[in-house]
Amino acid sequence: MLQYESRPLDKAFHALSDPSRRAMIERLSRGPASVSELANPLPMTLSAVTQHLRVLEAAGLVRSGKEGRVRTCALDAEAMARVERWITDRKRFWEQQYDQLEAFLAQPPSIGER
Repeated sequence: MLQYESRPLDKAFHALSDPSRRAMIERLSRGPASVSELANPLPMTLSAVTQHLRVLEAAGLVRSGKEGRVRTCALDAEAMARVERWITDRKRFWEQQYDQLEAFLAQPPSIGER
């Protein structure tokens, strides 16, 4: 099984644990957006949105840059791919476990067990 550096994954899963941050990630999956665009559908202040974005940036999931007076955010595809790989590896492990259990249960009982 692959080994992962836990700290970046811990930060990523912490960042993704909040529904508002997941909504921001969902929006950014369609392309870059300004902080105002990210804040628009959310029931919180611009200051709160900025704090959530700091968490996403600290986790490496989002990067931002400023052009003039507008701060634009974008998803970091590589960071999201690391999270996806971790989940995929867990899924593969459990599928193998279930396949082995299924094969075991499909075996006819041995003569001594009847």
